Amino acid sequence: MLSVGIEAMNVFGGRACLDVAELAAHRQLDTARFNNLLMKEKTVALLDEDPVTYAVNAAHPLVEALSAEEKARIELLITCSESGIDFGKSLSTYVHHHLGLNRNCRLFELKQACYSGTAGLQMAVNFILAQVSPGAKALVISTDLARHMTTGGSALTEDWSFAEPSTGAGAVAMLVSDQPRVFDIDVGANGYYGYEVMDTCRPTADTEAGDSDLSLLSYLDCCENAFLEYQKRVGDVDYVGSFRYLAFHTPFGGMIKGAHRTMMRKQVRAAPADIEADFQRRVTPGLSYCQRVGNIMGGTVLLSLASTIANGRFESPGRIGCFSYGSGCCSEFYSGVVRHLGQEQLRAQEIERQLDNRYRLSMSEYEGLLQSNTQVRFGTRNVRIDDACSVHPQLPRADRPQLVLREIKEFHREYEWVQ
Repeated sequence: MLSVGIEAMNVFGGRACLDVAELAAHRQLDTARFNNLLMKEKTVALLDEDPVTYAVNAAHPLVEALSAEEKARIELLITCSESGIDFGKSLSTYVHHHLGLNRNCRLFELKQACYSGTAGLQMAVNFILAQVSPGAKALVISTDLARHMTTGGSALTEDWSFAEPSTGAGAVAMLVSDQPRVFDIDVGANGYYGYEVMDTCRPTADTEAGDSDLSLLSYLDCCENAFLEYQKRVGDVDYVGSFRYLAFHTPFGGMIKGAHRTMMRKQVRAAPADIEADFQRRVTPGLSYCQRVGNIMGGTVLLSLASTIANGRFESPGRIGCFSYGSGCCSEFYSGVVRHLGQEQLRAQEIERQLDNRYRLSMSEYEGLLQSNTQVRFGTRNVRIDDACSVHPQLPRADRPQLVLREIKEFHREYEWVQ
């Protein structure tokens, strides 16, 4: 059978971040509840960043590394996002333009809550497997941001307060082809499971609502049943023995620890000490980037996958089991194999260094950005970013050119490259 999977992969974690412990102290959050998040930092979207800039900045190094002939073979571009910028026009059109891709390319946008990145990946995998255009490549980019809106003097609700430290911004870009150097997909090894549930939703473009307890129950239900369907389809599969590592959709680390504990109890009846040891060995490598970027919706399971590949041990080929969940809901358990050369290729993107080089916002700067967010939102018709932003951090010089938003003019977004 044809091999297929991720040929190249990169993460862009934004240009600014916030220490979430400082945020928790500033908001006077309950310490016990906050510690359960297992968060360290979160990416904060600046006013000149949006889903397009995140997507382009994640994908640009991958595209620029291709030869002209290879770049021309990108025949499918899928952007996956909850943070659309127009009800009709796909943000993939902007991404396509600023990456300078071939015009003989199918481009569109997917939305399915936090499942969208996996949906895009699986669609690209099947495009390659179909061999309707032998040698073609697909570019899949999951990109999202949380622009919290607030007004001076209004009290935050408890639910919003605990969502604030864990929601982030960023993008994961994947080049998918029949040369799966980074992640070799196990073709046909898919367990998907979904149904209608009102756990979280976005009833308007800039707000989110939901039931956190129901969302946790739905996540746990889907995690178990997606894995059982995977097990039924694949055959002789053991939750502990079949996967060197596990990568989860990670709204926050504590939720993943609970899901893993539940699976270990139900699948292998493990003792508490064994569960903790297994969590540290097989799950924590995938938490590193998530703890520093935050929940980026459809890209979060892919962020965990990238973190697992970068931080795991792959002297010999090793299998990673991935669980993707999107509220509403749809979920999937799938897997693939990573080799040492693939790990080296991903590490060459220096994702950790990019996260280290972000500007660390003070609380006053962060609060200023919250106030400015109302100027750049869904449906904005005209605005110059420099005029809208009340906070202008002195950002360090980037190692690579980065795309930023400069102006919205009659709804059209105009960007430029800076360094």
